[in-house]
Amino acid sequence: MDFITISGPPSSGKTSVIIKTIDNLIRRGVKVGVVKFDCLYTDDDILYEKIGVPVKKGLSGSLCPDHYFISNVEEVVQWGQAKGLDLLITESAGLCNRCSPYVKEIKAICVIDNLSGINTPKKIGPMLKSADIVVITKGDIVSQAEREVFAMKVQSVNPKATIMHINGLNGQGAYELSTLIYDEKANIKTLEGSKLRFSMPSALCSYCTGETRIGKAHQLGNVRKIDLGNYNAN
Repeated sequence: MDFITISGPPSSGKTSVIIKTIDNLIRRGVKVGVVKFDCLYTDDDILYEKIGVPVKKGLSGSLCPDHYFISNVEEVVQWGQAKGLDLLITESAGLCNRCSPYVKEIKAICVIDNLSGINTPKKIGPMLKSADIVVITKGDIVSQAEREVFAMKVQSVNPKATIMHINGLNGQGAYELSTLIYDEKANIKTLEGSKLRFSMPSALCSYCTGETRIGKAHQLGNVRKIDLGNYNAN
């Protein structure tokens, strides 16, 4: 079984890109399954069910969705094995733009859209910078010049990535992506002992564990303060 991870900011078009790509894979006889990770709610699993794809969803609740993802990824792989899949796709929303749900030796794809802002690539951390493939969406809404400038911004933060433009509405470019992401010779049976490409955000403070009160007296653990210079606190 082959296994890939797809992430990107919310509403960047991940699910649309995945569905159009799966359509091309199914035509070639590839059995694909999807596991969708999100925070509080998603109905994307219904969209996958409509095209006949085995799907599971995981909601992280109060946890970071990418921490939740990596804590469950081995079980996800075993689910894919039990389903007899040729390719298992995981989709995870990198809500803080700092998360990095990519595993070494596993293909990593980041989906980002042209409408997110010209400087957005610089604001996204390992989720973009350590991806193998960067898919840029919503190019039909902006001019050719804007598409080229945005792609250059992406390339500047991740020079090694393959950059692709895909239209999530009509599927233009999805066939090319399907040829890159699936390796029929892959034989991934477990991720036990594998390592992340980049460490997750360092955060274990009192607010992580349920504290709601404001003030220094209630701030414990990994706390970082902003430098505001010298000022009179009174």
